[in-house]
Amino acid sequence: MINSNIRLIAFYLPQFHPIPENDLWWGKGFTEWTNVGKAKPLFKGHYQPRVPADLGYYDLRVSETRIQQAELAKTHGIEGFCYWHYWFGNGKRLIERPFNEVLISGDPDFPFCLAWANESWKGFAHGIKNRNLLIEQLYPGESDIVNHFYELLPAFKDKRYMKVDDKPIFLVYKPLNLPYATTFMQLWNKLAVENGLNEFFFIGQTSDVKEIEQIKILGFNSVNLIRIFDFIQKRSVIKKVLDRLMVSILKKPKKYYYSKVSKYFSGEEDFEENTIPTLFPNWDHSPRSGNEGIVLHDSKPKYFEKHVFDVFQKVKDKAPQKRIVFIKSWNEWAEGNYLEPDLKFGKKYLEIVKKCLKNN
Repeated sequence: MINSNIRLIAFYLPQFHPIPENDLWWGKGFTEWTNVGKAKPLFKGHYQPRVPADLGYYDLRVSETRIQQAELAKTHGIEGFCYWHYWFGNGKRLIERPFNEVLISGDPDFPFCLAWANESWKGFAHGIKNRNLLIEQLYPGESDIVNHFYELLPAFKDKRYMKVDDKPIFLVYKPLNLPYATTFMQLWNKLAVENGLNEFFFIGQTSDVKEIEQIKILGFNSVNLIRIFDFIQKRSVIKKVLDRLMVSILKKPKKYYYSKVSKYFSGEEDFEENTIPTLFPNWDHSPRSGNEGIVLHDSKPKYFEKHVFDVFQKVKDKAPQKRIVFIKSWNEWAEGNYLEPDLKFGKKYLEIVKKCLKNN
């Protein structure tokens, strides 16, 4: 592990293995690689398809793959993975197998925490050309809160589980969608103490800076800002019209140059002690959504380096445990949003991370 003042945590998608639900919705053997592999360039110079390099088109049921991922991350200074966790209520979970195997096996010996992706799944967001509801996020009540806690208790007690000031980190993707957020956190804190843990360090995620105070009032310890699309609010009227024409008439995705919009990925709020910024190496949703997606075109390591430097400057003077920066993401390949090596850039994005951590 690189000795750095910055705590860098990468969001990790555990989807890359077949499950019965995906077989039913998309066809036998579907994983995110299905969308990644069939992607095509939609305009001149469009970087598609994206082909993984060192790790290949992996299957997360294979322990060697998970170990290699952790080694890559650790070597380049990432403190741990934040695994997306899917709990739809009444005990219903999806794509939990990779994390469960990490937990049970003890490998890789690499820090982790969990992020609850508390959102219904709809077709469009996951690659189907309609907005049909695939599975609904439910909030059944107090007994479900308790069952949810005990489902995850072995993870919270694991020595690898990441903490802030000895409090286990737990992130909620849609904090304002949680109808009983304050009750949820109070009950989990009570259960944590009863089971020999400290209270949690709860993080609420949002893409809207106007929601920061609302989230903190609910009782969250911190807010993770996802500002990848802040630039959309800065568009001129002409650009808004052109974007609509691009999709509806020319059947092309909305294209923006990473080098121009990345300056909006971070703001003054990121200086605040309990606000956590996010790094975005790249983005291209077209493998999932075709011409209706958003493409941050011409993303390159040199532009990413400027973004990393800017964010690190904003967090370096915070309390040591709170110098946290999330990376979106380690392996969201179907969103063109990943740090893992690909055939075009190899490990260059990871090397930028390592370089900036050493120089901080």
